[in-house]
Amino acid sequence: MIRFTILAFLVVIMINPEIKAQQKSLFNGKDLSGWTIYGTEKWYVEDGLLICESGSDEKYGYLATNKYYKNFELQLDFKQEADGNSGVFIRSTIEGIKVSGWQVEVAPKGKHTGGVYESYGRGWLIKPAPEKEEVLKVGEWNQLKIRAVDGTITSWLNGVQMITITDKIIGKGEGSIALQIHDGGGIKVKWKNILINEL
Repeated sequence: MIRFTILAFLVVIMINPEIKAQQKSLFNGKDLSGWTIYGTEKWYVEDGLLICESGSDEKYGYLATNKYYKNFELQLDFKQEADGNSGVFIRSTIEGIKVSGWQVEVAPKGKHTGGVYESYGRGWLIKPAPEKEEVLKVGEWNQLKIRAVDGTITSWLNGVQMITITDKIIGKGEGSIALQIHDGGGIKVKWKNILINEL
């Protein structure tokens, strides 16, 4: 019986190559190894958490992976303090503080967390249904999951599917995963458990 179970598991792995992909952490809980800061806003590690905070310039800021990721499933936890307006960019490139790519929104309640926004392009591509705004837990830890496969992006917030969109232009994108801090000042967001599974 045990041999049969192991054999069946191996057959499933052979049939479904996605299972072979290994989930790995993008944040080591100690420093910003593997990431690059863009802009003058604050990015630092404290008590094992990654923290972004508005600086004196109160402009946009980004923390981007040095590696490019195309098809993947990304999972992370965030806690919004103060304003909390942020986001997770995929397939993004950054020059100075100008980013090109697609943002899965992280924002205060009522501002479309989980929706997809194309910066310096078409703007909002899709927003969650209004009733899904209540999924966000204000002042608590939230879990965001993003699945990007070719031209299709799907997001989940606290286990609830927020959106799914298929777009040819997204499918052509290449670039990093980048966390954002919005301009305007007064923003602070904490992040942890940043895990990726390349597909």
